[in-house]
Amino acid sequence: MAKPIRFNAFQMNTVGHQSPGLWTHPRDDSHRYLDADYWVELAQLLEAGRFDAIFLADVLGVYDVYQGSADTALRHAVQAPLNDPLALAPIIAGATRHLGIGVTAALTYEHPYTFARRISTLDHLTRGRIGWNIVTGYLDSAARNLGLQQQLAHDERYDLADEYLDVVYKLWEKSWEDDAVVRDKARGVYADPDKVHPINHEGRHYKVHGIHLCEPSPQRTPFLYQAGASPRGMAFAARHAEATFVSGPSIKVVKRYVDDTRAAVRAAGRDGDALLVYAQALIVTAPTSDEARAKYEDYQRHVNIDAALALLSGWTGVDFSRIPLDATIDYIETEAGRSALASLSAADPSRTWTVREAARFIGLGGRGPILVGSPGEVADQLETWMDQTGVDGFNLAFAISHETMRDVVELVVPELQRRGRYRSNGDSVGATLRHQLTGKGARLPASHHGRQVRIDPPLQSAA
Repeated sequence: MAKPIRFNAFQMNTVGHQSPGLWTHPRDDSHRYLDADYWVELAQLLEAGRFDAIFLADVLGVYDVYQGSADTALRHAVQAPLNDPLALAPIIAGATRHLGIGVTAALTYEHPYTFARRISTLDHLTRGRIGWNIVTGYLDSAARNLGLQQQLAHDERYDLADEYLDVVYKLWEKSWEDDAVVRDKARGVYADPDKVHPINHEGRHYKVHGIHLCEPSPQRTPFLYQAGASPRGMAFAARHAEATFVSGPSIKVVKRYVDDTRAAVRAAGRDGDALLVYAQALIVTAPTSDEARAKYEDYQRHVNIDAALALLSGWTGVDFSRIPLDATIDYIETEAGRSALASLSAADPSRTWTVREAARFIGLGGRGPILVGSPGEVADQLETWMDQTGVDGFNLAFAISHETMRDVVELVVPELQRRGRYRSNGDSVGATLRHQLTGKGARLPASHHGRQVRIDPPLQSAA
């Protein structure tokens, strides 16, 4: 039996996300991102469409590599201005019952102690529907905003991340025992202090001695997403991730990422098939093929090449204003996001891209494929991608809000349900995000590294 297709909605708390320039379309509504009702409407639409989650991207800097300044990003709303994604979680949770909420947070620039409390708070408020997209960052502008001259080297960021995860695992999983909270009004005891433990962490990057400030939340550890496609990123995913997110322009590129990631997970002693893999994609659909094609051509007229190159320059650390539009892109090792450039060059040597072609491509939906057609034609394409790449589902970008997601929910989802390839309205839904996505309990599996960490005894001071 063919496995069901899963959808996440790939969003950002900003005007322009993965389709630079499309905010100028007369039907686009993304300027309303400052309004809570905008997110309520989107969340309820996604819940009606049985999406797994809304997946909220984030960065902590501006795209200032292109032409050496942030002017293009600001002029064309290239992920700027940008608000905090975590603040949306209670709004979305209050408007829905089942929709998961995946939030991106860069661990490089926030202390794990305060972050652990923030996530536990959100897991409580959402009744266990929080996921964390673990990122290490890729913008030097973010590092400068937070007191550094530039970001750490690529692999060093992952070394720091491994210790960061150990700290938050100790806080989430080990500080409070399962029965520490008693809430005994008769005795006047809320929590048993003998069952709440300081973590006594002393590491290379962090020293955290005390207890976690929050009582255990429904999942304790949020559902863990990760999107690194470099060898070091895959090694990190193999240790930590429950789901990963890949981007590539072709079946060949995405299949390679899927196979390599699952192999890395198996090499780490985990079940590679249990890792959920979502591929980025954009769906452009309408009741008929001709209408869908016309809609696609309409969207293309709003793509802004300068804005797309500002986005690509930020992703890769390469200033594409210095490269002629008709020059070919060659893979260059940078300390920014290595997978962005590799997916357009090294990952598929049979295809060469000019700078202009790359800008046109990522200008509508980012680095994933664009699936255009009637609901039946789009369903055929989704099934082909699923069956030939081994992905479990799709992180769906949008061209214009909320039209793109509404088209998916109203046109594509019913077609997939008719084919038995999508969750039906009668299917049960897990109480927590982890239960919903894995079919198992709310907690991390007992075999996961996060459940295996140990808290150390207090260091003895010198006499």
